[in-house]
Amino acid sequence: MDRVYLYDTTLRDGQQTQGVQFSTEEKVQIARALDALGVDYVEGGWPGANPTDSAFFEALPKLDATLTAFGMTKRVGRSAENDDVLAAVVNAGTPAVCLVGKTHDFHVTDALGVTLEDNVAAIGDSVRHLVQNGREALFDAEHFFDGYKANPGYALDCLRAAMEAGARWIVLCDTNGGTLPEEIGRITGEVIAAGVPGDRLGIHTHNDTETAVAGSLAAVMAGARQVQGTLNGLGERCGNANLVSLIPTLMLKEPYASLFETGITQDALAGLTRTSRLLDEILNRVPQKQAAYVGASAFAHKAGLHASAIAKDPATYEHVDPGVVGNARIIPMSNQAGQSNLRKRLADAGLEVDPGDPALGRILDVVKAREADGYAYDTAQASFELLARRELGLLPAFFEVKRYRVTVERRKNKYDRMVSLSEAVVVVKVGDEKKLSVSESMDESGNDRGPVNALSKALAKDLGPYQQAIEDLRLVDFKVRITQGGTEAVTRVIIDSEDGKGRRWSTVGVSANLVDASFEALLDAITWKLVRDGATPV
Repeated sequence: MDRVYLYDTTLRDGQQTQGVQFSTEEKVQIARALDALGVDYVEGGWPGANPTDSAFFEALPKLDATLTAFGMTKRVGRSAENDDVLAAVVNAGTPAVCLVGKTHDFHVTDALGVTLEDNVAAIGDSVRHLVQNGREALFDAEHFFDGYKANPGYALDCLRAAMEAGARWIVLCDTNGGTLPEEIGRITGEVIAAGVPGDRLGIHTHNDTETAVAGSLAAVMAGARQVQGTLNGLGERCGNANLVSLIPTLMLKEPYASLFETGITQDALAGLTRTSRLLDEILNRVPQKQAAYVGASAFAHKAGLHASAIAKDPATYEHVDPGVVGNARIIPMSNQAGQSNLRKRLADAGLEVDPGDPALGRILDVVKAREADGYAYDTAQASFELLARRELGLLPAFFEVKRYRVTVERRKNKYDRMVSLSEAVVVVKVGDEKKLSVSESMDESGNDRGPVNALSKALAKDLGPYQQAIEDLRLVDFKVRITQGGTEAVTRVIIDSEDGKGRRWSTVGVSANLVDASFEALLDAITWKLVRDGATPV
């Protein structure tokens, strides 16, 4: 089997994503997660380009992966020894350095404003300088595919200059992301035929045509043996090739699984979903549910026909076992569901119900009626479980909400600025005791977090004997949708919660009033946690 080397550029190219900026500590955390996954190269950034990257290379975390610094070839008119930008990447102290250089004649003459010959010489001199300083050298051939189509001879001259100077890897870059997979495969094969060995050739694609993964796979099939990409497809514009999709495809799908091997073990592959979601947690964003392999919906089977077949043999509607990538199968409930979905979903919740139990029909009827009113149980599994338990007579009565009130006012703060302040009052009855809780939504910085935040804090402030059970509950996402327009608008609220045990669950509330819908979803979130933690009603 041929070895394919995986090169991650999340910390450099991924950081060029609009709205993404890692701290030094976050870069170290991501680098260690990538190392645990088993990638071969971790590109840490561009030394000297910004304080965060410089601090990362000063910290220089110890990795089994080859830590790589990124920079550019020397400037024309300076020697490699006297180029300060080139010196910064050498001084970073990493075992490998990747240099980007122009290979498209248009960019050389119009963007750099130098001669074609001077650019080729700069590539060779820069790579030679790295090798003489004991570094493993990689050459990123920027705009290679566009350059090859415009002037193949010159583009190849640039590659040969880097190869003859001692570059370990020559990486073909589809920098603009516009080259389609068939072209990438064909041109990669032509480069190999022109004298650049496949075991020294890499591929770096961008996702501007939504084909970055397919283009990378085409290059591998044509002979390239290094693949560059990012976690979750981060990257400038539309992103880079997504290693979270590429890795399991290379390892699990034919013909790749029979032809190639990577440095990723099966045990490490089982942590892929966790690694993907770790990055989203660091970025403070909700994981993409439809993401291949690792998304929450990647193995969700909503239609009753599908669920019935899955119960007999998962291979009927699943291309791989979700467990091999650390994901899980979901049989959601919705108005398209049948009893196969229902029985599977109840079993997942630990509820064994006789197939002839009339409660099954009642649950389906309630689900369909409530979805007609605007509820959505395919994305709110926790609320569905509570609904089913209620119909089955298995839902404990932990506490009763007697009343609640939310107010929002505008007033001047100590800086004489008008600010909003939300306040919530909640009265609950726990056993024979009534408890009143009041909370404001203002955070430590004096910013108002809104009425739902105030309501959440008040509700969870004092639940008596249940308080310890909900101390680690945290709201992580809040989604609002108007399901009908005009004066009869209905608001649907989906709340995602998580706890210290690593569990994550979704609840739904529906009302003409946003606060009422939110409160319903909040109640379900707390009740589900108490049920799952085995709390005993007082």
